[in-house]
Amino acid sequence: MSFNLKPYPQLRDSGLPWLGQVPKHWDVRRNGCLFAQRNDTGHEELPILEVSLRTGVRVRDMDNGMRKQQMTDRSRYKRAAKGDIAYNMMRMWQGAVGVAPVDGLISPAYVVARPFLEVNSRYYGYLFRTVDYMQQVNKFSRGIVSDRNRLYWDEFKQMPSAFPPSEEQTAIANFLDAHGRRTAHLIRNKRRLIALLNEQKQAIINQAVTRGLDPNAPMKPTGIDWMPEIPAHWEIYKIKQIAHFNPSKSEGASTFSDEDEVVFLPMESISTTGIIDCSQRGKLQTLRNGYTYFRRGDVVVAKITPCFENGKGAYLGELETEIGFGTTEFIVLRAQAKINPIFLYQVMMLPAFRRGGEMAMTGAAGQQRVPISFLKEFTIGLPGLQEQQEILKFVEEESHKSEQTSGKAQKEVELIYEYRERLIADIVTGKLDVRDVVLTLPDADESLEDLEEENGDNLLEDDVEPEEVEA
Repeated sequence: MSFNLKPYPQLRDSGLPWLGQVPKHWDVRRNGCLFAQRNDTGHEELPILEVSLRTGVRVRDMDNGMRKQQMTDRSRYKRAAKGDIAYNMMRMWQGAVGVAPVDGLISPAYVVARPFLEVNSRYYGYLFRTVDYMQQVNKFSRGIVSDRNRLYWDEFKQMPSAFPPSEEQTAIANFLDAHGRRTAHLIRNKRRLIALLNEQKQAIINQAVTRGLDPNAPMKPTGIDWMPEIPAHWEIYKIKQIAHFNPSKSEGASTFSDEDEVVFLPMESISTTGIIDCSQRGKLQTLRNGYTYFRRGDVVVAKITPCFENGKGAYLGELETEIGFGTTEFIVLRAQAKINPIFLYQVMMLPAFRRGGEMAMTGAAGQQRVPISFLKEFTIGLPGLQEQQEILKFVEEESHKSEQTSGKAQKEVELIYEYRERLIADIVTGKLDVRDVVLTLPDADESLEDLEEENGDNLLEDDVEPEEVEA
């Protein structure tokens, strides 16, 4: 996606170190000359809007259980008209700012800025989310302590911003919108490739773990719906026959002291591909009573939705301390003599295991959990240890091939994002001129924001700040 963009022919010093030189015909104005504060309440019939760190302002999905929040009286929410700028006072420096896509309601703790006639808010939606501008936001914010700093309206309106002519603001916004759609189309294709590679890898693993490596091996019936037959020389076991569950914390009492530091694994420290982050530590006396215990070589499986369905779990062969503790939302399995613990982990990742566990979940919506009884009664076919090792070697080799290709595609996605971020910064600050190319850039079918929202791309758990109401 190269458009042969060129610098503006004539530049001048903006007088702002972060902005540097700007086109000679551009101005610099304070935000108070570009926007007026909107404090319009009482429109309870409008949809609720939320401010996302990645995708700006969007309509809140009220049916999404992960995003439901206890909300204050809607009559106190501020109306943001379509095209208004809305920002989270505490997190604008991280990118929690954007343009309202429709008329809606914004938290009373946020700021709504109405653009004046000569202002295209879409241009400023891009400018305000550049790295250099967000650093200025941090400087203008104030509070008792730095991590509670807020950008109040009185400070926001004093901030200087670039001000291109109105028609040029629109040209820039149109170009970046169209470029975003093109970027989204490219990223979608890369992600489809990654998804296909992951599906192929999972199919290979599933075939190997449930039917072995010999396609000509004699088979026997099992009477199990999800696994109707297995190699004739395999045995059938319930998981409770080949693994212990949730080993006792007392087993290490004589070996470790209260002052020993051990690894602590919250849910976010385990990936859906089985990678563990051992960077968090805690003293044994602090962790012993309130958390789940495990030992190096155990297998952990998340039991709460949606972590279970997403494949959160790991073989703890690389646990950096001999024992450790983690969230109480883990079930711990310890392989007995008949099963290799890595093979046990692969069984826990089987699609049939995940589907069955999802159907067995109990509890309130959004807090459902897989009962340990499901894991204990889950039935599998199991080869001997030597064959398990051969299967695991094959799975590792095939997974490595797939992961090399998907890793390359993922790196390309990251580079596309980096390129777009740099391009946006260069265009909205007047380093590159798009005036002559905007009409030749065709549309695509989707926007980058839609793609990010659909895929949850790099979204943090706290991507949307919980509602605050000022006293």
